[in-house]
Amino acid sequence: MSKHVAISPGEAADRLAIRELVEAYAHCADRRDATGQMSLFTEDTHFVVYMNAKDPAPSQELHARAELAPVFAELNKYDATTHFLGQSTLFTLTSERGIGETYCLAHHVIVDGGQRRLMVASLRYLDTFVKMDGAWLFAERRLYVDWIEQRALA
Repeated sequence: MSKHVAISPGEAADRLAIRELVEAYAHCADRRDATGQMSLFTEDTHFVVYMNAKDPAPSQELHARAELAPVFAELNKYDATTHFLGQSTLFTLTSERGIGETYCLAHHVIVDGGQRRLMVASLRYLDTFVKMDGAWLFAERRLYVDWIEQRALA
């Protein structure tokens, strides 16, 4: 069990803002707001995808905010998505930089030939956050897929 210590109002505000950033990413994804989703990243962001979390080689690696558009557009192939965010842990936090991890169960509804299927992916995001002009952004986001399950929907 961790020991809780008092934190300053500034640190509490930063922690809340970072959680809201993580939540905004999921919200934009589920609403297909790629422009909003991209705005959550620094211009020179580093976005890395590991479709197999056990493989040290990334499946995809991007090095700029502008490169994110096709990644986020991939969500359009699903009829619907719902990203359930789990625990978020901040490992380090200063007034201008933080590193943390967030768990997510991402639900993707696929309609193919009139048949509905559900694909659930267990995701972990390892993030580096930076505060720029008073706003927290993703400087780096590493997406790890721990497992995927597919099943038919009624």
